[in-house]
Amino acid sequence: MTHTEIEDRRLIGEVMQTYIEGAKTGSNDVLRPIFHDLATICGYVGDDLFAGPIQMFYDWHDENGPAESVQAGETTIDLQGTAASVRIELLDWTGHRFTDFFTLVKVEGRWQILSKVFFLHPEE
Repeated sequence: MTHTEIEDRRLIGEVMQTYIEGAKTGSNDVLRPIFHDLATICGYVGDDLFAGPIQMFYDWHDENGPAESVQAGETTIDLQGTAASVRIELLDWTGHRFTDFFTLVKVEGRWQILSKVFFLHPEE
């Protein structure tokens, strides 16, 4: 692995840590800088498709509030040049379990999320 790849993985990890911080604090001000302005979200909430611009996630996050006890489980990063994908398991996001899939692009030297696709696990 090259020095650049090691550094990019570290920076992508920081983006994911910021994502967790935004979840815990309930702050969209924390989240907005890690998402590209053209980012999208997609996934099912029950039988309903929740898909569109990332503003939909910000609106949901405002309504849902802080997820102080959220925990990040297994995280995997796949990286190729200026493109990456991340899979992260999130436990107890205000009582919910999610598997999130992100695509990231390095834009002007900064990693940003371009899409968030999620799976909301059924309640046990």
